[in-house]
Amino acid sequence: MPLALLALAIGAFGIGTTEFVIMGLLPQVAGDFGVSIPTAGFLVTGYALGVLFGAPLMTVLGTKIPRKRMLMLLMGLFVVGNLLSALAPTFAVMLTGRIVASLAHGAFFGIGSVVAAELVAPEKKAGAIAMMFTGLTVANVVGVPLGTLVGQSVGWRVTFGIVASLGVVGLLGIARLVPETPRAEGVRLRHELAAFKNAQVLLAMAMTVLGFGGVFAAITYIAPMMTHVAGFADGSVTWLLVLFGLGMVGGNLVGGKYADRALMPLLYASLGALAVVLALFTLTAHHKVLAAVTITLIGALGFATVPPLQKRVLDQAHGAPTLASAVNIGAFNLGNALSAWLGGLVISAGLGYTAPNWVGAALAGTALLLAVLSAALERRDSVSSAVVAQSAPSATEQRAATVRH
Repeated sequence: MPLALLALAIGAFGIGTTEFVIMGLLPQVAGDFGVSIPTAGFLVTGYALGVLFGAPLMTVLGTKIPRKRMLMLLMGLFVVGNLLSALAPTFAVMLTGRIVASLAHGAFFGIGSVVAAELVAPEKKAGAIAMMFTGLTVANVVGVPLGTLVGQSVGWRVTFGIVASLGVVGLLGIARLVPETPRAEGVRLRHELAAFKNAQVLLAMAMTVLGFGGVFAAITYIAPMMTHVAGFADGSVTWLLVLFGLGMVGGNLVGGKYADRALMPLLYASLGALAVVLALFTLTAHHKVLAAVTITLIGALGFATVPPLQKRVLDQAHGAPTLASAVNIGAFNLGNALSAWLGGLVISAGLGYTAPNWVGAALAGTALLLAVLSAALERRDSVSSAVVAQSAPSATEQRAATVRH
């Protein structure tokens, strides 16, 4: 295994940690800045929106710069953003730091995947890319729970300082271990943007927003929900996040295994089950054991949708997947932002800390309806194409007609 892959994995670990760790620290951050829990939820929304807009923007800019240098610049942004968060004197400054850090997210994974694939032989490319993404999955099992524990024990600022240090390690590792690569060819924006005229691409992205949004409607407010409703101690949020992370890993593996075999049935099953589990979470959140099981299931079902949805976008982009793929990464985070905002609204309306679960169930259910619609449109288009093909004269018939005339 090239050591450069380790550097990329460390960067992915840091990015994964900073994205999710805030959810376990919302009460502490809200208390220190004197804001409400729903207001603190904007730290999730702001990060998600930064990824949404930063993923395509940074990906396009990255085509003008050698990949190694771009990866270093992205990790530099990540470090600066997390230092801003760690040292923020006001809530507004911390929100700014979150947005700065988020700009590195989507492009790092997009460009990093290309670099990882180039480091190994052709038959090992998928494994190399998976190695880099291991950093993200490990972050949710190790980095996020530990970051939450540190934040609750000695202060959330220490957590973000440690994450910034991880970014420095990743940056130095990239500078030292990743080989120089030529500047990537420029993206032909007109060709790439044409993919967004495809209704199936837009439907897949809408499923991404709503399906993943269902997960984050509940998980964004997991700390206050579990401490105020289920009766867990603050320290218990750490191992609950471990369970969520383990569910993520398992769901991602299942989704990756079956996406090639039965993509749409997998989406039907995972989105439908996710909607049901989220609705039930309004009840199970009142019981410690049932709440723990439900959190694991939400992680598994939510992340079982990630490989098939990403593959759906790539399949439907018809030869112009670069920008579509980057935008779909942003779509996951648009779902995060939308659901965090909606969850905050229902809490602010006095409906309680379990109310975001109903929001999540509605979002996942809507995603399921879009999946059914997408499949129906695809079948209709296939039938139409077959009818046109059958009605069109064959090449032999055309030649015979030409001879007759």
